[in-house]
Amino acid sequence: MPIIPNRVLAPFLLLTLLPCVGGAAEPDESGEKTAWKNLFDGKTLGGWEVIEKYDFKKHGRVRVEKGRVLLEKGSPATGMRWKGKFPTVNYEVALEGMRVDGQDFFCGMTFPVGDDALTLVLGGWGGEVVGLSSIDGEPAVENQTCQYVEFEQKKWYRIRLRVTEKNVSAWIDDRKIIDLAREEHQFSIYWEVDPCLPFGIATWHTTGALRNIRVKAVEQRK
Repeated sequence: MPIIPNRVLAPFLLLTLLPCVGGAAEPDESGEKTAWKNLFDGKTLGGWEVIEKYDFKKHGRVRVEKGRVLLEKGSPATGMRWKGKFPTVNYEVALEGMRVDGQDFFCGMTFPVGDDALTLVLGGWGGEVVGLSSIDGEPAVENQTCQYVEFEQKKWYRIRLRVTEKNVSAWIDDRKIIDLAREEHQFSIYWEVDPCLPFGIATWHTTGALRNIRVKAVEQRK
């Protein structure tokens, strides 16, 4: 199982160290306002690097166009990773994603879960599978987070992911699609996406577009 180096700093301090533009404070589910940190300025790939290893060696072009990042179709994968520090728990990530061309996942988001990691797959295994890879050694298509969503081409979807000490949760638009308790589960990622750590986004035989990528700290609800 891939291990992310242990963080000494608390997630809230880590977020203050991210070299990105601050966003407006917005209320979370508890009603408290917390500030978002933008990871993409809509103009450059500052803070990001294009992934070159393993399945990403024959990646497509990664470019910024009209306020969005285009991850052009690779053979098989195209991806980018955040180069800075990233929280490992009690955080939330939000972005908008679109499948521009192709029939597989347009957003494979690899993210930390404590000392481990997971990948949120959107539109994998032929275009409709959504889920987390891997839970107790089982990929998204074979574990309890698997479901099928028919994604329209060239349509923006709002994606939100939350990692707390107790749960991993995810939403598409306003619908919660995943609510997984962390207790008594083992988490891992495919070795092919190891270069995405600590936080990265990839496509598979597909051109995807991303915008409004941001992160914030959240409090663990009692």
